[in-house]
Amino acid sequence: MTMPVNALTSALQQMQSMAAQAAGGTSPAVDQSGAATASGFASALKASLDKISTDQTKAVGESQAFELGSSNVSLNDVMVDMQKANVGFQFGLQVRNKLVSAYNDIMQMQV
Repeated sequence: MTMPVNALTSALQQMQSMAAQAAGGTSPAVDQSGAATASGFASALKASLDKISTDQTKAVGESQAFELGSSNVSLNDVMVDMQKANVGFQFGLQVRNKLVSAYNDIMQMQV
């Protein structure tokens, strides 16, 4: 399965910008006092969840259109979009699992 080059480039750019932010580069998620704000992470997480939801909605819509016999929807497109939605959902699930694990680790730390 291949992804479009622009999607891979976009993902690579996002990872590089996050790596630069984590390495101490200037970030809009850090206020003047140096404290991290949740808006950067929260907005990125919300955007990712919205994309996952959009992909799933699109896949279901194409599947229904194919089942109804629409001539402009091919089985290949339906299967590819269903797999994209599945991979996105699995990614979101793994991110959630890591967040819960990190939260539990933090809550178990002794102060």
